[in-house]
Amino acid sequence: MSAPTPPMSPEEAVRRVAQAREALVGEVHKVIIGQDEMIEQMLICMFARGHCLTIGVPGLAKTLTVSTIAQALHMKFMRIQFTPDLMPSDITGTEIIDQDPASGKRTFRFVRGPIFSNIVLADEINRTPPKTQAALLQAMQEYEVTVAGNTYRLDPPFFVMATQNPIEQEGTYPLPEAQLDRFMLSINIGYPTRNEEREIVMATTQMGRQDVRPVLQGQDILWIQQLVRQVPTSQHMVDYAVDLARATRPKEPPSPDFVKNWLAWGAGPRAAQYLILGAKARAIIHGRFAVGADDVRAMMYPVLRHRLFTNFNADAEGIEVDQVIEKILQTVAEPTYGEAVGGKGQRTDRQPAHSAPPVAAPPLAGPPRSPTPPPGR
Repeated sequence: MSAPTPPMSPEEAVRRVAQAREALVGEVHKVIIGQDEMIEQMLICMFARGHCLTIGVPGLAKTLTVSTIAQALHMKFMRIQFTPDLMPSDITGTEIIDQDPASGKRTFRFVRGPIFSNIVLADEINRTPPKTQAALLQAMQEYEVTVAGNTYRLDPPFFVMATQNPIEQEGTYPLPEAQLDRFMLSINIGYPTRNEEREIVMATTQMGRQDVRPVLQGQDILWIQQLVRQVPTSQHMVDYAVDLARATRPKEPPSPDFVKNWLAWGAGPRAAQYLILGAKARAIIHGRFAVGADDVRAMMYPVLRHRLFTNFNADAEGIEVDQVIEKILQTVAEPTYGEAVGGKGQRTDRQPAHSAPPVAAPPLAGPPRSPTPPPGR
């Protein structure tokens, strides 16, 4: 039995997370040019143990980015191409009949579907009917799948990264609100700059191509996820996130008049939860020991844009959801009071980052230690 790993200082823990981020981003940029904001938000979602929905016009490397991140992680990856004829059993798996050649006895055997992976790419998720989209609900929330009365646990870590085309709506099925709310972030992708597009053309029209090297394993991601939840958050940062989420609800008294005029429905409690979790992940990957107001504000757009629903007034005036979020950020003031909250003994200084029992710290850079399958498999 190996000797137990000694406790790690907060400074060393943050340094190792930053090292993991740099190694992962470096491998992704071997294939993906630009799109820094999209890559950072995907990593934040992964480190915070969430799922992300990536929205952009064709050709902006949505699918390629997810598959490249999967190549840089030594974990099981499966891609599901969502089509109108896709069935729920094509995702979760199904039972088949096996016959014993000796006795002739027949038994049912469960064949696992592609959902039994660490990273699942749900490509063009809005091209399949809601019946099939709902096959992801239990897996995304409870990390388990129920088939024929039997429940099967999914091996951690588990992420669903979905893509969607916002232009072509013919033959598509918009995601129900319950499904949208399961996604931690909605990431909008814009066009590359002129210099980035020139690099893309140069890189993709030549023979040479760099191979992506796996730099992190499943246990590394699990360690980072535990560490993110130990990042201290002051009471006034929690209040700030709650006030921002509550300001989006048109039927709540504190909401501004423009919210009542432009929104039909606001964000639920998951919004404030994901604002804080995302802010924690963002703080630690940028080398900070506690959540700041800038971290909460930076997470507003990806956390809220798929949880707010505009009404006829907003549509008639050409008001989009991101404009409403921007106005909410300008309207809701940041509280300036409160003390630290979190686990027992946590405070807002640097000392509490490991006030909880220390997490075993695997090496977070370099090639995988062995070609073993992901944890739990």
